Amino acid sequence: MKAKFLSMLAAAALVFASCSSDDDSNNNNTNPDTEQNLAGNVTQDMTLDADVEYTLTGALIVRNGATLTIPAGTTIKAIAGGTGVYVLVERGGKIIADGTADAPITFTSDAATPAAGDWGGVIINGSAPISRQDGAVSEAPTEINTAILFGGNNATDNSGILDYVVIEYTGARIDDGAEHNGLTLNGVGSGTTLSNIMIKAGDDDAIEFFGGTVNASNILVVNCTDDMFDFSQGYTGTITNAYGVREAGYLAVTSDPRGIEADGNLDGLSPTDINQSNFTVNGMTIINNAAASDATMVDVIKVRRGATATINNFYAKFGAGVVVSDLIDLRDSAGDANDATTINYTVDSSLAGGAVKNTTVGGATITEGTTNTGADATVFGWTGYSF
Repeated sequence: MKAKFLSMLAAAALVFASCSSDDDSNNNNTNPDTEQNLAGNVTQDMTLDADVEYTLTGALIVRNGATLTIPAGTTIKAIAGGTGVYVLVERGGKIIADGTADAPITFTSDAATPAAGDWGGVIINGSAPISRQDGAVSEAPTEINTAILFGGNNATDNSGILDYVVIEYTGARIDDGAEHNGLTLNGVGSGTTLSNIMIKAGDDDAIEFFGGTVNASNILVVNCTDDMFDFSQGYTGTITNAYGVREAGYLAVTSDPRGIEADGNLDGLSPTDINQSNFTVNGMTIINNAAASDATMVDVIKVRRGATATINNFYAKFGAGVVVSDLIDLRDSAGDANDATTINYTVDSSLAGGAVKNTTVGGATITEGTTNTGADATVFGWTGYSF
C-alpha cells in the first residue's frame, strides 16, 4: 500500500510510515514504497528520495528549525485540492530544492487534465525586513494562514535554495482578496538562493515578493492569469534575467493583469511606512502572444504606492490588439511611484510612440531606447520551453 506522511497529533516530527502487504508496522523507511503521500508538519530535518513518486495530499509545513531537502530529479504531484494543498516554509525553517539542468525538481498537479488553480503552490517565509510604521515590529501575517508570521530584522536570513525548479498549475483562490501564487516569498532574506525557476500555468500571480531582501535570477514565467512579477510590502532585492510570456489563447482572470506590479507598502494601506519597496530589475522581457481579443494588459509595468523601481534593459513585444498607452503607469489613487524610479526600455516597433501612460508629478526617469534586449532566453534551455 502507499506509505504516507502523517502529522503526529502530539506535535512530533512528521515521519514516513512505510507499509507492505504483510507488515503494517513502522520500519523507519528502510524499504520505502515507490509511492508516498506528503502532508502535515515537518518538525525535524527530512530528505526525500528522487526515486519515490510523491503525492502532496494537503498542506506540508516546514516548521521553525527544520529543513526539508528535495534531491535533484524529484517530482511532487499535488492533488487538485485547491487552497488546502500547498508547501509552506515557516521563518526559521528551510527548503533545499537544489536541482540541476539535467535533473530539475518539479512541483506539479496530479490531475488527469492539469489546470491552473489545481493547488496552492510554494510559500517561503523568512526573517528579513518588511515595510512598517516607524517603531512597529517588522512582521506580518501570511496571507493564506494568518496564524503564521513572517518578517524580522535579519536582512541576510537564509531560507534555503530553489535552483532548477519547475512550479506549475498553481494559484488556488481563497476569496476575492486572498489567493495563492505560484511562488510566494514573504520576508525572505538575501542568504536564500533563488535561481533557474520556471513558473507555469498559474491562476494568479506567478511570483510575488512581500518584503524581504532576497535576490532572484533566471526566472521564466509562462501563462499566469494575473501579474507575472509582483513586488510589495518593502521588497528591496534584485531580479536578474527574468522572462514573462503569455501564449495565444491564454486568458486573464482578473481585471488588472500586469507584467510588473509594484507597491511600496501593502496594498497602499500604509503610505507613511518606512522601508518601502526599492528594488532593481536587470534584464527583463515581457511577451504577449495572445490574440487581439485576449491581449489586454491593463499595464505592462505598474509602479505605485511609494515604490521605487530601477528597471534596466527592459524589452516588450505584444500581439495585435494590445493598447500601447498601457505600457508604463506610475500613478495610482493610493500613491504614485517614488520619483527616484528609473526605467530604461525598448518596445517592439509596432508599439512605438505614446507608450508611457503616466509618469510621476516630480518626474521619474523613463527612457525609451532601441538597444535594450531584455532577458537572455538561452539560459532557459533546461526547461524545454520553445520561445
